[in-house]
Amino acid sequence: MAHLLEVKNLRTYFHTEAGLVKAVDGVSFHLDEREIIGVVGESGCGKSVSQLSMLQLIPTPPGEIVSGEVLFEEANLLDYRQNSPQLRAIRGGKIGFIFQEPMTSLNPVLTVTRQITEVLELHLKMEKHAAQSRALELLKLVGIPDAARRMNDYPHQFSGGMRQRVMIAMALSCNPKVLIADEPTTAVDVTIQAQLLEVMKEMVERFRSSLVIVTHNLGLVARYVQRIYVMYAGRVVESGTVKEIFGDRRHPYTIGLLKSVPRLDQTKSERLVPIEGLPPNQMNMPPNCAFLPRCPYRIARCEREAWPILRPAGGKHFVACHVDVDVKERARETARS
Repeated sequence: MAHLLEVKNLRTYFHTEAGLVKAVDGVSFHLDEREIIGVVGESGCGKSVSQLSMLQLIPTPPGEIVSGEVLFEEANLLDYRQNSPQLRAIRGGKIGFIFQEPMTSLNPVLTVTRQITEVLELHLKMEKHAAQSRALELLKLVGIPDAARRMNDYPHQFSGGMRQRVMIAMALSCNPKVLIADEPTTAVDVTIQAQLLEVMKEMVERFRSSLVIVTHNLGLVARYVQRIYVMYAGRVVESGTVKEIFGDRRHPYTIGLLKSVPRLDQTKSERLVPIEGLPPNQMNMPPNCAFLPRCPYRIARCEREAWPILRPAGGKHFVACHVDVDVKERARETARS
């Protein structure tokens, strides 16, 4: 069965004065109809760049999409010119994007209603009055209090959480098939994060859309997504269902991410275990596994051989690691942490 959205071997590099940065280096993933997936990893691993590259939103120069395919509705989106009519119709119309920082993504000199109606008029050819009615309906759906009174307010008059709700309303205004949420909870406090994710989950179910949640917090997406892709240094190092990733994680980096997230069943005396060291310099990638200097499970083979490709680990589970991390050893590591 064909996937709704499929990314194959995507590579995006940045040409800088200091050298070539391989921000995304051979990433592949897919999204099915009415599915929610998570793309997780620490800052700088290529999560956001991979999503922006799909819609050719990378500034060129210095960025360059070197290779790959982004298959959507029987077309490769990378075959279109960056600002072609075909690609502009897909951006916002069929694929919605919730950007990381709503204060810099929303236009400060336009009311929130005008920013939503602009999308409706452009993609759905709505008349002004109909677009305003639809904008009010969307603001109510995403939980803006007293939405009718606030229609003519500007972004600076809203809190961070409310601005993000406006971004969700705008992204969903044309009933897109795919919604991409790039770190949607970064700019809000912990109490608002779950509310926003609940709003997105409810909205994609209502509009029968599919959702990609990009985040650095593996624990945050556990209850919302069906499958997870874990990225490190520009590549996917592990993927699988939520049950496979949380219950049978195989990559040392995924294990490290999970051990550094607070758990409700931890006692006050237990300390979080950070991943030692720093990510590699992506202008000077090592010939072997990029996680090697930080890996507690490394073996001699890891020193000798190139960075491994994803291999099947049962079911929908794939892992890019030379080491079969033993279940008992992982349990012992978790207990020590």
